[in-house]
Amino acid sequence: MEQPEGFQVKGKEHLVCKLRKSLYGLKQALRQWYKKFDSFMLSHGYTRTTADHCVFVKQFSDGDFIILLLYVDDMLLVGHDMSKIAELKKELSKSFAMKDLGPAKQILGIHISRNRSSGKI
Repeated sequence: MEQPEGFQVKGKEHLVCKLRKSLYGLKQALRQWYKKFDSFMLSHGYTRTTADHCVFVKQFSDGDFIILLLYVDDMLLVGHDMSKIAELKKELSKSFAMKDLGPAKQILGIHISRNRSSGKI
């Protein structure tokens, strides 16, 4: 790393900046983002599955559940109660910049088709 042009100090050209947080594009940035996301999900009552730490589940007292699948910066929300999913989206948007792309049509190259009348995916 080199000092940025215009910010060099005479006699201290060998000194560089110490980063206090991760910058986008650095190897550590994704890890820091995941740690923040993981902390958010755990603080909202979700648990990580043991099989995959990018799958979060919350079981509600009424027997309902929400499953959140995270892949890099894409996520898929699964659940029966749309109001609970909407509440989660609202909470997520308070802490993270996000776009709601509506009902899932594709994820990880897998095409999703629904037949609502027969209840099949």
